[in-house]
Amino acid sequence: MLKAGLISAAVMFVLVLVFGAGVRPVCGLCVPILVGLLAGYLTGVFEKNPQTVVGRGAGAAAIAGVAAVVASLLASVIFGALHPGMRYSGYFGLRGDTPGFFWAMQLCIGCLVGLVNLALAAGLGALGGAIWKGTAGKTATPAA
Repeated sequence: MLKAGLISAAVMFVLVLVFGAGVRPVCGLCVPILVGLLAGYLTGVFEKNPQTVVGRGAGAAAIAGVAAVVASLLASVIFGALHPGMRYSGYFGLRGDTPGFFWAMQLCIGCLVGLVNLALAAGLGALGGAIWKGTAGKTATPAA
């Protein structure tokens, strides 16, 4: 689980950082779909235990999700530094175009995107483990 989680965490960190800082912080939400499935499937490949692969796949993807939270916050800071004139008050109908409001919104959006990434990755990690169990795990012998 740890090996699959760390591999997936590295992939998740880089992709969320690139999409979040380069395009928009919300664009990092597409990453956990593939990386969560990857983490769950890799858990089955590395551990080869059909009885525990679903739960451990979710755990491996949750490790990658923690990396996504950190990457989302970092991507929000980078995006905010690259686009300092952006205004959020028009989107939410709020009156407050101060730099403090801008940075508070950047960090809140980064945190929210990171937590959604964590939840999506964990759920899809369990699905990836179930996919491994239904395909390659059928022929695997249970580990003692």
